[in-house]
Amino acid sequence: MSNHLHLVVRVDPSVTSTWSDEEVAARWLRLFPPRDDSDTAIEHKRLRLLADPARLNILRQRLGSLSWLMRCLVEPIARRANREDGCKGRFWEGRYKCQALCDERSVLAAMAYVDLNPIRAGMTDRLETSAHTSVIRRINKAQSAPTMLTQPLKPIAGDLRPTFDLTVADYLQILDWTGRTLAPGKRGQIAIDAPAILSSLDQDAKRWATRVGAFGGGWARAAGSAQDLIALAARLGQQWLKGVRLALRLG
Repeated sequence: MSNHLHLVVRVDPSVTSTWSDEEVAARWLRLFPPRDDSDTAIEHKRLRLLADPARLNILRQRLGSLSWLMRCLVEPIARRANREDGCKGRFWEGRYKCQALCDERSVLAAMAYVDLNPIRAGMTDRLETSAHTSVIRRINKAQSAPTMLTQPLKPIAGDLRPTFDLTVADYLQILDWTGRTLAPGKRGQIAIDAPAILSSLDQDAKRWATRVGAFGGGWARAAGSAQDLIALAARLGQQWLKGVRLALRLG
């Protein structure tokens, strides 16, 4: 988007504890190489890191941190954009916000919301011209390898299910229908030709459209079932969490 982006990511900080010191150093150097990126300078910095266990422990924690992921992603983009525009100051809309996705249906709804963001913003009216999205990567791959359309849907990295029997073609069909349903001027309008696969994801098409659209304001710190949100509120020491009423209504 013009001043913000959306990501659906899986963060597991415990994974970094399984990495060797050499792997931690190598991953950190890929993110922050020395200014002199010659082989000699890189090797010198690598050896210095390996000789400093305390520093490596800090880097291990940072490599499993969502905050550092966002920093490594957005800072170079902001610097490049400001150079291109010949200006200084804030480029992004604001500091990042995150929402916990408590179940697989919420993950899928969040994926749909993110993939449809350029269409919803009026930047394009077709999935195949929706730049900088995961869906365009799926479409481009399907054009060169049509058999992937019948394969189980997976995120760009990792796995989504076990409970949803959903193919790439199913997901593209759901995206197309959801995009038309939530198009400007049609919010809340449910077409009669909703894909049959939606019945395996939600109780009815209208609830699915509401679930996806709620990422624009209905959900707050988390998205999921009412039970999941109530349990999360308890862990946070709160009596309530925004989105619980929505989750109760969606079932």
